[in-house]
Amino acid sequence: MNDDISNLLTEATSAVDAAASSAALDAVRVEWLGKSGRVTELLKGLGKLPADQRKARGAALNELKGAVEGRIQARLENIRGTELGARLAAERVDVTLPARPTPDGRIHPISQTIDEIVAIFGDMGFSVADGPDIEDDFHNFSALNFPPRHPAREIHDTFFLTPGADGERKLLRTHTSPIQIRVMRRENAGAAAPQFQVHRDPPLRVIGPGRVYRRDSDATHTPMFHQAEGLVIDRDINLGHLKWTLDAFARRFFELDSVVTRFRPHYFPFTEPSAEMDVQCDRSGGQVKIGEGGDWLEILGGGMVHPNILSTCGLDPDAWQGFAFGLGVDRLAMLKYGMPDLRDYFDGDARWLAHYGFSAFADPNPASGLS
Repeated sequence: MNDDISNLLTEATSAVDAAASSAALDAVRVEWLGKSGRVTELLKGLGKLPADQRKARGAALNELKGAVEGRIQARLENIRGTELGARLAAERVDVTLPARPTPDGRIHPISQTIDEIVAIFGDMGFSVADGPDIEDDFHNFSALNFPPRHPAREIHDTFFLTPGADGERKLLRTHTSPIQIRVMRRENAGAAAPQFQVHRDPPLRVIGPGRVYRRDSDATHTPMFHQAEGLVIDRDINLGHLKWTLDAFARRFFELDSVVTRFRPHYFPFTEPSAEMDVQCDRSGGQVKIGEGGDWLEILGGGMVHPNILSTCGLDPDAWQGFAFGLGVDRLAMLKYGMPDLRDYFDGDARWLAHYGFSAFADPNPASGLS
């Protein structure tokens, strides 16, 4: 019987030592010590032996089981060390090599266009002003001479918020014109919004780019878009100054000396007289080419600041006058860079941005070139 146990131990030891991987060793363990393993089956058969043989046979089999378990554990530790060494060798990184190149980020066309607009007007002496996206009725409508029944005050054109505890119903600003009100009123927005503390006395020359919101959505309109508001206040300002400023802006923005503009009478509540500015273009071939052809395209509007607005902002209209204008950043970007659908701006498509985006190192400069 002892010879039988000895032979089994020798056979099990050989099987364990021959296992070359942890998976193969686990197969040996199952063969010998599993629920139906060879040692397990022998232990199950102890009950069939005579009582005088059962104790000695059980002790021998338990000793065999312990010996096989110990041999398997020792072999497992050896195999794991070998496998870890092989894995480390296979996954080794040569830290002396340069890092793998990563794709450069791209500047969104809207950000690029805003930077170009700011660069152009900054070269003319304008400074940048800002204002909150959430406005009140006074700054967005009343102070800008909007009559009580004006369509822009209706919910089908404007995003109104739930009335507050004081009953006031704020809104998402429909244009950047509230910026000029805050600038002329020399308002302090409080410590909670230090970026809106303007405190500027006339003369004024500011450009205010920002997001605006209207309930409109199609290929050329989106619920959120971007405008830039310009304002000049001084003692001797007239329409000639406005026309020269916008003419110069159009030529510099489109980077074409051939840009031709025209002004058409128009109505805006906050300017009097008011006008829209068109640029000459060619619409043939399914494209809009600025600076050539016999067609016209409206790109912005403006006029002389209404005396009522000057009075509302605490400025004497007999002493001060000025002009204001507003332009659509998104539409100007479409015209300059040939993007057919306004909605693509906000889809978050990395492939579109890789095609239309700009290098982060190309800072717009009117002297060396904008784009």
